[in-house]
Amino acid sequence: MVKNRVTDKPVRLAVIGVGALGRHHARILAEMEGVELIGVADPNQQQAENVAQQHQTVAVTDYRELLDRCDAVSIVAPTSVHHEIAAECLSRGKDTLIEKPLTANPEQAQQLVELAKQYERIIQVGHIERFNPAFESLCETMTSVPRYIRAERLSPFAFRSMDIGVIHDLMIHDIELVLELTGAMPISVEALGAQLMGAHEDMAQARLVFPDGCVADITASRVNPQPKRCLSVWTSTELVHADLHTRELTCSRPTQDLLQGPAMEQRIRSGEDVAVLREQVFGHFISIEKKEADQRDALTAELDDFINCVKYRTSPRVDGTAGLRAVQVAELVLEAESGNHINPRGEKISQSRAA
Repeated sequence: MVKNRVTDKPVRLAVIGVGALGRHHARILAEMEGVELIGVADPNQQQAENVAQQHQTVAVTDYRELLDRCDAVSIVAPTSVHHEIAAECLSRGKDTLIEKPLTANPEQAQQLVELAKQYERIIQVGHIERFNPAFESLCETMTSVPRYIRAERLSPFAFRSMDIGVIHDLMIHDIELVLELTGAMPISVEALGAQLMGAHEDMAQARLVFPDGCVADITASRVNPQPKRCLSVWTSTELVHADLHTRELTCSRPTQDLLQGPAMEQRIRSGEDVAVLREQVFGHFISIEKKEADQRDALTAELDDFINCVKYRTSPRVDGTAGLRAVQVAELVLEAESGNHINPRGEKISQSRAA
């Protein structure tokens, strides 16, 4: 239980790490009603000063200088230092938003969850796809539980987040979505991967099997010519496909004519025209519904959720336990992948564990 501290006063917030993503945290928070951006921290002094100047706030290179002046922090630093920074912030009584992944390994993640409980602080983990309107719409569209899930997340090489591999960098997004959809931890994990650009895996394929028999196949690559972020869910009543980038959804469902009418073999034996049947597959026998989710900014929604949790002491949509479970499964995938690993460079893979 977090402390019951409801207040309408502005939340005094510091952003720790204002690089490629952190600067957007600072921008949104500086413009958000009910928030006072009291400062930004980054070891790159010039970067910190540039961002601070844009938002009329303070720049420091050591985040500790801001902790006495803030109520909460947003940590957008490299994964390798998440545990160190978050542990300091939580023990100093600060509600903490931590970009995904929560930490580099499950042991560190568990320690942060326990620290948040000890100091009665909020942890929110930045699994931004949970705030993607396309994922929200997919969940609303489903009418029964998942039986099969397929996720693909591909991107060009970004020359950042190189302290971790693609499993903790990209795949963990979809691991967390799958865990949310199934409501369970997997009982079986298989994986393979390839290391190409540096010390960590850059491409990975994982299969997760859940207690109820649901199977999830997850593909991630950060060495792909074009970006792609798609999620498909098969249930006993429909197939829902969501493009998480364009936010377009397609839902396919069997019609009553298909469910209650003769099977296709019987229709053909009875003399129905195959050419006509072929034309009727999509539309008459299988209904296709297309829709577009709204264009709300997911990062703004995520930060707004965090601020409301800080103000009104409510639980975040993606709390520390959710972040911990994602890290635990990512670790299982990494362990499975390390035994089925392609390495054309001939170098030994560097595990994503922190030293």
